[in-house]
Amino acid sequence: MWGEPEQSSGLAADERPWTVSELNDAVRTILEGSFRPFWLTGEVGSYNPYRSGHVYLTLKDAASQVRAVFFSGSEVCRKLGLKVGDQIEAFGSLSLYTQRGDFQFYIKKLQLCGVGDLHRQFAILKEKLAAEGMFDPAHKKPVPFLPRRIGVISSPMGAAVKDFMKIALARFPNLEIRLCPAPVQGKGAAEKLARAVRFFNRAGGVDVIVLTRGGGSMEDLWPFNEEVLARAIYASKIPVVSAVGHEIDFTISDFVADMRAPTPSGAAEQLIPEKRVLLDSLDDLKARMNTAAAYAVERSAGRLAHVMGSKVFRDSMRLALERMQRVDMLMQSASAALLRRADAATHRLERVRAEFDAYDPFRILKRGYVYLAEPGTGRQITGVGGLRTGQRVRAILADGAADLDVRSVREAEASENGRRDLLPLITAKPESANEQNQRERNVP
Repeated sequence: MWGEPEQSSGLAADERPWTVSELNDAVRTILEGSFRPFWLTGEVGSYNPYRSGHVYLTLKDAASQVRAVFFSGSEVCRKLGLKVGDQIEAFGSLSLYTQRGDFQFYIKKLQLCGVGDLHRQFAILKEKLAAEGMFDPAHKKPVPFLPRRIGVISSPMGAAVKDFMKIALARFPNLEIRLCPAPVQGKGAAEKLARAVRFFNRAGGVDVIVLTRGGGSMEDLWPFNEEVLARAIYASKIPVVSAVGHEIDFTISDFVADMRAPTPSGAAEQLIPEKRVLLDSLDDLKARMNTAAAYAVERSAGRLAHVMGSKVFRDSMRLALERMQRVDMLMQSASAALLRRADAATHRLERVRAEFDAYDPFRILKRGYVYLAEPGTGRQITGVGGLRTGQRVRAILADGAADLDVRSVREAEASENGRRDLLPLITAKPESANEQNQRERNVP
């Protein structure tokens, strides 16, 4: 054996002592030759990422620990959210850091315990649904160019829905957004997300559904990889947009949906054109139509001048006058037709502009109307059926908002034509507490 001492107290004549470097090199050779790369599992005992991109850590179990290094692994660890106390599975090889004589494990791949199972489940479900044709582009429904109402499914407190609404309303202020709150991670979240998709399909009233949440680990995004949600998206009669996580994140929902957006804010940009750009395009179209009409008239006049300069006109004044008269009539008819078309196009453009303005909620509020909603949830109140005495409501006016307490609730009487007669309620004096109690006792 290397370095085995002899019984004598001195070195043999042909023998020399080992250096430390030789010893460490020999041990490293033995380690690297004795162990093929393998998977190692353990708890992260220490975790030190360096600016160089390398990560130094220790792995331990109940009885032992070993040093480990993951070269260029800081980005992988950051995405996993790796921290002290995590149970991990690492693939790599054994060696010796000869400069310090440290025995350590060199990591090539790393994953949180259980993530490997999630990847396998993801691959199995993806293959199954693909075989059923659920990712087929022929099944995907077209997303409308300018949706008037968008149904959003997300956590109402999450940053994702706030980013989406901020960008969407900045691009097109007249847009109506309806939020269906649902958990976006955790046990049971997939079923509740699927239920929200089915709710919008039953209720109707929206042109497109946006399914969204922010980034996270694979476990955080797992509800969007479950079969129950995938089948709800596939069965939806309303186009579904999947905007889950970051651009590098892919879920089963992305493959089934009619459109995939890289982020929540990206979904708003892809779905909603800018109102200002649309209006500029309409103005540009009007200008180009007017230019085309003027060019057509000018070209007709040029043709007339060419005909008048031909030999026929020089040789026969009579024929020239007849042709000139005919050309004048044709020019007048063509010019009138072009002007009529230009006027019709102008009227259509003005109607489109008027329709855009008609959807502006602030114009409605300036006429004296009030938008009632529940404070906190923002749910719209459209009738007295949604009110009760003592309830606090928020009134949105053209120049601000006010929180009001409901003192009494009265329903308008139906007139002969079936419409509610609201005028008596507008001019009526407020009920006193005694009058209100008396009226409520008389209600059967």
